[in-house]
Amino acid sequence: RICVITLAEAHPLLQSGKTIENINYQISANCSRLQNKVSGKSKRTCLFVFQMQGAQFLTELAPLCRISSSDGEEYTIYSCIRGRLIEVNENILSNPALLQEKPSTEGYIAVVLPKFEESKSITQGLLTQKEYEEVLMKRRSSAS
Repeated sequence: RICVITLAEAHPLLQSGKTIENINYQISANCSRLQNKVSGKSKRTCLFVFQMQGAQFLTELAPLCRISSSDGEEYTIYSCIRGRLIEVNENILSNPALLQEKPSTEGYIAVVLPKFEESKSITQGLLTQKEYEEVLMKRRSSAS
């Protein structure tokens, strides 16, 4: 039920050999994802139940961070999912190369917890690995 936000394999930062210069969780003058402070209890039964206070609510189009590369390009990374922001990965601030070297593990961007009642419809809407690869092939063939 927890969603870990990472860079997709096909993201330009992972494909083009670019160097990441900066990662900024400051979304606007009044909104920093670094100020997301989750507090509360988690109780263990057969499911984890979180009682959270202070977690920022995200929509699918909510920006999580901005990543600048050495060639001057800037990429805004969006949540792509509705839910509560549980944590951002502060380790990538001091070691941005983690995004490229270990994008699906230590180089994750954030962790989001969708509403329980929405989690089933979210997972049903996800692509399989094969479907994702087909989308990428179509993009590449239309770009050539």
